[in-house]
Amino acid sequence: MLEVYFFVLGLVNSVFLILLFLVRKNRLDLLNRFGWIYFLLAVPAAYGIFLVRQENETVRYSIFLGIFLAFLLVEWLYDYRLKINFRESWRKNWKRLVPYLGLYYAMNYGFVVMPWKTSLVWGLIMLGSFILQIIANLRSHPKMTE
Repeated sequence: MLEVYFFVLGLVNSVFLILLFLVRKNRLDLLNRFGWIYFLLAVPAAYGIFLVRQENETVRYSIFLGIFLAFLLVEWLYDYRLKINFRESWRKNWKRLVPYLGLYYAMNYGFVVMPWKTSLVWGLIMLGSFILQIIANLRSHPKMTE
C-alpha cells in the first residue's frame, strides 16, 4: 500500500508544480492568492511517514517524505512568511537558492527513484513528470538580472 501511496503523492506533487509553474508565467496574482493550496500536501506527506512506521517499510520512504516536508517548509518560509524574492537574482541570493534547489532536486529524486524500484512504468511516469516540471519551471522564470 505504501508504494502506491508514495507514487500517487509524487504524481500529485508533480502535477501541482507543473500547474504552479505554468500559472506563474502569466498570472502571478493567481499564484499569490491560491499557491498556498500546494502546502496542503504536507498532510499526506506526514501521514506517509506514519504509514512507513505502521507497515514496517524501509526508512528510505521516511527520509524522502522528510525531504519533501523540508522543501515545503522552505518554500513556505521564503515565499509566504519572509516574502523573499530569491528567484530574481541568483548571484545575489545564492545562499538562499542553494538549499532550496538542493531540497527541490532531492525531493524529486525520491519521487522518481522510489516508485522506479517498485515499477519501471511508475518510474518512467515520474521521470517524465519531472522533465515536464523542469521545462515548465525554466519557461516560467523571468530573465535573470545581474
